[in-house]
Amino acid sequence: MDLKNIFKNKVKMTTENTEKEFDLTDAPLENTTDETQTPVAEISVEEQLTQDLAAEKDKFLRLFAEFENYKRRTSKERMELYKTANQDVLQSMLPVLDDFDRGIVEIRKAKDKSLTKGVELIHEKLRSILVSKGLEEVEIKNGDVFNADFAEAITQIPAPTEKLKGKIVDVIEKGYKLGDKIIRFPKVVTGM
Repeated sequence: MDLKNIFKNKVKMTTENTEKEFDLTDAPLENTTDETQTPVAEISVEEQLTQDLAAEKDKFLRLFAEFENYKRRTSKERMELYKTANQDVLQSMLPVLDDFDRGIVEIRKAKDKSLTKGVELIHEKLRSILVSKGLEEVEIKNGDVFNADFAEAITQIPAPTEKLKGKIVDVIEKGYKLGDKIIRFPKVVTGM
């Protein structure tokens, strides 16, 4: 088997940004007595091509993995942005919701059923609109163990009973969250 006929005089190899040209017409051929034995020049070219192919394959796989990570990260950021896009609007509506809560308490004291029912309907409509936009009330009540991750202690008072030491005695202002993120912590009084 003649090496000159196999490679047709010249072999070009391309690696990343360099091109190398080998002229096989001037290359000395080793005399081989065994037909199955491959010439040394052919092995090195094959090995080089195999290594180049492996390097390019590795580079492609790394680039593909990096692109997949980028897509996943931007998708997650987009979802987070979508979930919290109306956070400013919802936070500005919270004082109005608080005023409604206080107003309903006072109107119930007046015992005017039609006035109470009208204000409650408006209050419920506002609350349902805010809930449809993702607003949720942080569930916290008197007697719960105080956790600084979910509530803000405004003050501490002597506990009325031994059971309320280190626990929430009163909830001054309700807390709200948007998705998993708390946008306003509940303000509480704790017992000491």
